Order: sequence, then C-alpha cells, then structure tokens
Amino acid sequence: MIHVVLYQPEIPPNTGNIIRLCANTGAKLHLIHPLGFKLEDRSLRRAGLDYHEWADLEQHSSYEEFLKNAEPKRLFACSTKGQKVYTEVEYMSGDVLLFGPETRGLPDDILETVGAENVLRLPMKKKSRSLNLSNTVAVVLYQAWADLGFLGAI
Repeated sequence: MIHVVLYQPEIPPNTGNIIRLCANTGAKLHLIHPLGFKLEDRSLRRAGLDYHEWADLEQHSSYEEFLKNAEPKRLFACSTKGQKVYTEVEYMSGDVLLFGPETRGLPDDILETVGAENVLRLPMKKKSRSLNLSNTVAVVLYQAWADLGFLGAI
C-alpha cells in the first residue's frame, strides 16, 4: 500500500478528486490539519462522489503527529524545488508520498527534514509554475502503483 499525504490542503475539489483516486488505487490518504475547508464541504463531496466510504482516510493535527503515528519507512516529498524526477524512484509498499498546499507548496523546513534526495519533481516546460495538485498526485501515485505491479487491480 502507498500512503498519500496532503499537508494543509486548501481547495476542496482537489481533495475530493484525491479521495476518489485513493479509493480506486487502494492508497491510504492522510490529511494534515489545518485544512482550508470542512470535510463536509459540498464541492469536496461532489468531486469525490460516493467514494468517501471506500477511501481509507486518516486525519492528523500536525505534520509531527503524522510522523509519530505513521512512522514512515520511506517518505518522498513532491515539490517544484525537487532535483530528482519522480520516475527515478523504485517505489515500494509502505512508501509515503507527501504533497503541499496548492498555493504555497511544502515549507522549506519540511523539505529539509525529508532530505534533498527524497524531494521529487514532475518535469514541466520552462516558465511553468506548477501543476494542479490532484493531477500531480495522480501521476506520482500511478507510477508508484505500477512499480508495485498494480497490486489489487482487476
């Protein structure tokens, strides 16, 4: 199983899409507070459709609490500041994929604790700022799931 972690997500439809994505891939989703919305938000529910009941979702009050509770073996942060391309990793069951909030990305202090060798990026054309959060999670999660042989897929 892959773990997807959203650090302080801000936009409900993105999180709704990621809930649906995690439900369909078997990934566990972790939300780190504060959230920029309430989980009962209509736009989040609309984006996630009826997949909320199928998703394995856990909430954490802080990044530190997440680390303490989850005790990740390998943690990869996704950031435009990364030097390693996400395809350069051979993902393993239990890996954690950490994503930052839509408007500001992961803070430098978190990136430093992860270590530069575990900060991943998606290639983009020059002068591009960033990709949509739910699209980025989908690309990286499917790469990780492919490395696991699409375990559990039909």
